Amino acid sequence: MNDVSVRLADVDDAEAFRQIRIEALRLEPSAFASRVEDWEVLPDEEWRRRIAANPVFIAFRGAEPVGLMGLLREQSSKSRHRATIVMVYVRTSERGTGMAKALLDTLAEHACGIGILQLELTINADNGQAQRFYERAGFIPFGRIPAGVIHEGREVDEVMMARRIG
Repeated sequence: MNDVSVRLADVDDAEAFRQIRIEALRLEPSAFASRVEDWEVLPDEEWRRRIAANPVFIAFRGAEPVGLMGLLREQSSKSRHRATIVMVYVRTSERGTGMAKALLDTLAEHACGIGILQLELTINADNGQAQRFYERAGFIPFGRIPAGVIHEGREVDEVMMARRIG
């Protein structure tokens, strides 16, 4: 992974965040609950607000954003030890290079450092490749959401997975 870095983004990375998020939604629409149309219209200040509100990790090859992973921490006092991984995307040309693992490792290290003990996520039940990746990373499937999303009129189940990190 020469010339590759993964870092916690800040407001100065808002344009890189916009670029890789829009790319993800445009190229892999069935992988996300969000629609590209919902994100394309966001004003600059909303991109900066979102990147500041919750941890967003961006993978770069040189100056080019090529991967993304976000973290949403539970807010109630009894569940602040849990966080959900969101917005996961790695550019097709970077898949199989260790990029997804680097993003996940960086996110997990950050999460552990802020007191999160459990990471959770949902993935499209049709995405066996992603499920195998997360299982190799120590995630355990614990449930299924029937019709978790509806994409182009088709109901798609989601698999829920979790991993203890603390």
